[in-house]
This record gives sequence, structure tokens and C-alpha cells, in this order.
Amino acid sequence: MIKVENLFYSYSGNENYAIRDVNFAVSKGEVFGFLGPSGAGKSTTQGILTGLLPMQKGLAQVAGYDMKHPPREMFNKIGVSFEQSNVYGKLTALENLEFYKKLFDVPTLDSMDLLRLVGIDHVANKKAATFSKGMKHRLTFARSMINNPEMWFLDEPTTGLDPAIANQIKDVIKGKHGEGKTIFLTTHNMFIADELCDRVAFIIDGTIKLIDSPRNLKLQYGERFVDVEYKTDDGTSKETLSLVEENDRQRLNDIINSKEIEMMHTKEATLEEIFIKVTGRGLV
Repeated sequence: MIKVENLFYSYSGNENYAIRDVNFAVSKGEVFGFLGPSGAGKSTTQGILTGLLPMQKGLAQVAGYDMKHPPREMFNKIGVSFEQSNVYGKLTALENLEFYKKLFDVPTLDSMDLLRLVGIDHVANKKAATFSKGMKHRLTFARSMINNPEMWFLDEPTTGLDPAIANQIKDVIKGKHGEGKTIFLTTHNMFIADELCDRVAFIIDGTIKLIDSPRNLKLQYGERFVDVEYKTDDGTSKETLSLVEENDRQRLNDIINSKEIEMMHTKEATLEEIFIKVTGRGLV
């Protein structure tokens, strides 16, 4: 669904590139995470892929269309949820969606069903200007689905949302993934990426450092540990042991064979820890 080769972009028109020599591909039905801190080049790349920024150097194809000259029909196939909500404040939530429907040449989804899906159907007839930041964000998210897009671009889809609403949004994304939609997710939230993405790309200073599945990254870069808590004569004791180091593995076997275990669980490296290890940079 997406093919990018040797992509460069400069806002100043010189060799001060916001992204440089970016290469990746996204398969149909895949959730692809584009991960990095603010200013890394995530939004620039998404801007090119959604037609908001012109192509300068390299190749980019979306849904089979060349982004040097994206035709109108391409926009019937894509949906975009921006991090910064851009809804019409003087229109109600329902009017926002009904207006947006008219921009497409394909069948659209029911507006009330979409508002219900993101939990704002109770304010369907209230003007968007009265909404909180989180409600506007949900309206933008709902709007991005209205043409039932094959290719869905999501920019920080859970930003500014409380945990319960964020979980609701994640469930919607999982549902669309289950329907076979292709999803390009830009975020600096590694927990969201770990939960939702089939593969992730780490981008820093406009350059992709690596691309792989969260599972493979954890196996390659993350050392595995186990926390074990067991009874002693004085109460309880807790140890954290490596599942890789032979001495720690033997110690764990000794505890299991000789102690009464109260709690035991494995620990693995997070994507954020791996990102820092690979790039030498944090996510701020």
C-alpha cells in the first residue's frame, strides 16, 4: 500500500533536510508504526504521503498512486486523523461529518454510527467550538473514517485523551485492522506502538535507524528478566534474575525447587528502552 524510496524533504529549499534518504514499504493490511521524538521527521513524512506536502526528491507511492502527481480519486481511498484537530467550530459534530461526506465520490459511513463509535454521540447536535480538546480530537478521528478508507493515516491518535477513552480509540483501531485496513501510525508513544503495530520504524533526525516487529526488537535488543518473590523465615524476599545469565538461571531453579513461591513474573525491555539503546536519544 505504501512504497517509499530515497525520500528527501527540505522546508528551506536547500540541503538542510527534515528527512533524508528515507526508505520503507507498508503491506496491505499492516499496521506500521513510525516512531520518534518531536521533530524527528514523522509529520513531514506523513505530510508527503497524504499530499499535504509536495514531493521534492525520491519516490513515494500510496495505494498505487505516485505522490508526485496524486490524482483526486486517491483521496477517496485514504483517511487522515491529525494530531491537531481542525474541525469547524461553528458546525455541530453531526454537521461536521455531514459536510465532510460531500467531499467524496464513494459511499460513506453513517455519521451517527461514527460519533457513537468514538463516544460523542451525546453531543452530536452541539457546536464543535464548545468541545474540549479531547472531544475535538475524537471528532477528527471519527471524520477520518467516514469514507471507509483502505489506507488510514493516524497521527498520535490517543494524545490528550484520558485512559478510558484512549482504550476505546485503540479498540477501534484494532477493529479496523481486523477488517484488513492498512494503517500508518505516527507516534512517540512506544506503549501504543507496541500494542498496535505489526512493524515499527525508528526515525531520528530525519533518518530511519531500523525497521522490525516489536517482538523481534525485544528479542534482539532486550535482555529478559524474571521477578520472583518467595517466603523466608523472616517474611518474604524478592529477587530479579536474568533469564540469559547462567548463574541467574541456576539461582532461579534453586529458588523454585527449595522455596515457596508467592509471586513470579517475567520482565522484558520496552520499545522505549530499545529506542534509546538503538538511537542514543530519548523521546522528548
